[in-house]
Amino acid sequence: MPSVKHAAPAPGAHSYILRAAPHPRRTLIVAIVAVVLLTLIGFLLRSHPVDLQLSQAFNAAHVGALGAFTSAVYVAIGPVPAIIGTAFVAVAIGFVGRNWRRAAAFAGVVGLTWVPSDLVKILVDRPRPDAQLLAHPYSPAQVDASYPSGHTVFIVALVIAALYLLVGTRWFRVGVVVGGVLVAVVVLSVVIDGLHYTSDALASVVWALAVAPAARLVWVDWILARFWPGRR
Repeated sequence: MPSVKHAAPAPGAHSYILRAAPHPRRTLIVAIVAVVLLTLIGFLLRSHPVDLQLSQAFNAAHVGALGAFTSAVYVAIGPVPAIIGTAFVAVAIGFVGRNWRRAAAFAGVVGLTWVPSDLVKILVDRPRPDAQLLAHPYSPAQVDASYPSGHTVFIVALVIAALYLLVGTRWFRVGVVVGGVLVAVVVLSVVIDGLHYTSDALASVVWALAVAPAARLVWVDWILARFWPGRR
């Protein structure tokens, strides 16, 4: 019998970020429980800054080249640069991979993981570390709330979204290593700058790890699947 030739899948058709979640209910429950617990922890930390001394110790390292570097990191991934950078990466994914659903999925995972953390920040309203108690207070002073760290949530969400794209490729392990380094750099930067307590940064990492899968579920499996159907 003559062999049957199958059409090659579209670029990115089998990307992990576009696959339906195998356990959607579990994914949502984990995210909801994490958000509730982290919010309650935030209220407790607001009244009892148990990690003040640890945060002061990190801030003592904000000198010389290290201090200049950590301050530069904070500015480089501020809200406006973060939005522009995410949009730029998404456009690059669309052009290079010729799959705009995948590009939209990437941007949506980052946004839906990151933005809700600001709502918790407003709700908890934990003050930032007292500048008068720090050896090297950040200038200009940041007057918004401290918990969780938006910078940290953003970078972890960005790394997770990128790893969703790299699953199954030879670049996945490299992505894990590079992503881990980026997260560590941002966590240390916001604490060394004296802009966040260590608990702010650690809670932000947990937030992103728990919420990102749910963000992918809601954005890709529910919203994109309905309004922008395509091959998975």
